[in-house]
Amino acid sequence: MAGRRRGWGHLPGAGWVGAARRLCARAHHGERGLRLPGGRADVTKSGELFDRAKRVLPGGVNSPVRAFRAVGGTPFFVASAEGARLTDVDGRSYFDYVCSWGPLILGHAHPVVLAAVREAAARGWTYGAPCEAEVALAEEVQRRMPSLEVMRFVNSGTEATMAAVRLARAATARDLIVKFDGCYHGHADGFLVKAGSGVATLGLPDSPGVPAALASLTLTAPFNDARSVADLFREHKDQIAAIIVEPFLGNVGFIGPDSDFHPALRELCDQYGALLIFDEVMTGFRVAAGGAQERLGVQPDLTTLGKIVGGGFPVGAYGGRADLMRRIAPDGPVYQAGTLSGNPVAMAAGLATLRETNRPGFYDALERKTAHLVSGLAAAAQRHDVTMTAGHAGSMWGAYFTAGPVRNYSEARGTDTQLFARWHKAALARGVFLAPSAFEAGFVSAAHTDSDIDFTIAQLDAALGEARAR
Repeated sequence: MAGRRRGWGHLPGAGWVGAARRLCARAHHGERGLRLPGGRADVTKSGELFDRAKRVLPGGVNSPVRAFRAVGGTPFFVASAEGARLTDVDGRSYFDYVCSWGPLILGHAHPVVLAAVREAAARGWTYGAPCEAEVALAEEVQRRMPSLEVMRFVNSGTEATMAAVRLARAATARDLIVKFDGCYHGHADGFLVKAGSGVATLGLPDSPGVPAALASLTLTAPFNDARSVADLFREHKDQIAAIIVEPFLGNVGFIGPDSDFHPALRELCDQYGALLIFDEVMTGFRVAAGGAQERLGVQPDLTTLGKIVGGGFPVGAYGGRADLMRRIAPDGPVYQAGTLSGNPVAMAAGLATLRETNRPGFYDALERKTAHLVSGLAAAAQRHDVTMTAGHAGSMWGAYFTAGPVRNYSEARGTDTQLFARWHKAALARGVFLAPSAFEAGFVSAAHTDSDIDFTIAQLDAALGEARAR
């Protein structure tokens, strides 16, 4: 069932090289208001904070990839952020292409979102009771993703995927779930099976503490291999409750689907009476206004959301067909609850964010800027005689140091992680913050201007040359 790619791919270089060289030559003078690290090894205040943090937090961080284990060095500690930039506690500024791992499609501290949050907080920041903002946000989500006929807000993407899988099992009276190698659906026990970046970064196959009996309920297949999924259905027939999939992989770097992959999954679910769950925690409102399901033209039975839906606040959501969602308590017997679910501040942030992205041309502009960044990287790699495969969908992007296209987790693991680590370090020294792992996607925000992208290409070009020479 192999097929053509849709919505992403390797992009040729654009005619930016002359301008990039001029920008690069001026970079160390701190042009455009940046205070660049300039390759200095001392990270005084960040180093002190990291030492303190390691005494009270595992690895000194609250999420493993932030510790910089995959790229080396000491992580910088952020003092403030605005627009497309982060500023660390040592006063150094960076153009940010992590965007808090995806939520900040408008950039940091967007004034409209900030105003909405302040206004909501002034009226009280959690009620433990319904409020109008949660209804308004649900209506906006439903308008953009009609497949979510009924939905429920939770506090994280992990909660959303846990609840969606519980619902799928209840609705089908089946126990098995199919996921894909390299897909990450949160840190719940049943999902930590070949789970992508969180384990790839640390070189771990899975997580201790996950009972074998629970892991055995999760079947895995290679991404972009619908034949393998068909084989699982033939073997397990009426035991599979659902397929859960990231429509575009973002937790093993960035991998796009073959054009016939998701339609094949939809067909298999219909044939065998299973449910199709799109994990759009990362792709929702990022790769298109209506998420990956709009971009791909495939409608799932259930969808999980996070990141952008909360505007950078801790929010997740799941929803789908009304006949399924009406099984959730109090309408039905499937239990799920949360103390802070639907809190007014997070709902206000999410609603303000989505309304801003409704502006005419918003997604077209983001896609254009991201395509320019990716084509610039491809041209830089060619100029430095470095093998690279780069691609994007909407404002989500990634690059692998591989000779050929990357279609699945196994091929992604062939990337040159040592070259990436050197590139990351050199880029950081030049004022560009990339995700500190070769197995994470990058993001562009509306706050990144065309000149920001040109400046970034110049710095990443120079950084690649430095990394290649070492």
